[in-house]
Amino acid sequence: MDFEFNGLPVHVLLVHFVVIVVPLAALCTVLAAFWPAARRRLGVVTPIIALAALISVPITTEAGEWLQARVGRTDLVAAHAAIGKTLLPWAAATFLFAAIQWFWFRFVTAPDAKFAARVPGTTARLVITVALAIIVVVLAVGSVITVVQIGESGARAIWTGSFTQNPK
Repeated sequence: MDFEFNGLPVHVLLVHFVVIVVPLAALCTVLAAFWPAARRRLGVVTPIIALAALISVPITTEAGEWLQARVGRTDLVAAHAAIGKTLLPWAAATFLFAAIQWFWFRFVTAPDAKFAARVPGTTARLVITVALAIIVVVLAVGSVITVVQIGESGARAIWTGSFTQNPK
C-alpha cells in the first residue's frame, strides 16, 4: 500500500489525529467515571472516540513503517518506531474499558437499567464502579504518557537527525 497523499507521507498527517484522539478518549473515559453529568452527555460517544483511537493507531504505525523504509534507519528513528509500537495495547485497553464502563453505567447502574438485577447489592456495585474508575485512570495516564513519549521521540528523530543538518 502506498502511504503518500499529495506528496506527503500519510504518517505525518495521521500522527496529528492520533495525538488528538487518544488523549481525548482518555479524557472522556475519566470524565465518564467521575462526573455523572458528563457521563450522561457523552454517552456512547466515549467508546466511539476510543474506537476511533484504536483504529487509527495501527494505521498510523503501518504508515510509519512505510516511511521508515524510505528515510533510512537511524538510531533515533528506530527508537521512535519501537516506542510507537507500544501504543496499540493502551488504545485497545482504553476502548475495551470505555465500552465496559459505558455498558455498566447505561445498563446496570442506571435507575431503570435493564440488567440492574444481575448485580444485587450496593456494595458490589460500588466495588465494581471503583475498580472501573481506577482502571480507567491508569489507562488514561498510561496512554497519554505513551503518546507524549512517542511524539517526543519522533520530534527528536526529525529535528536532531539528518534532516536539520546544514550543508557546508
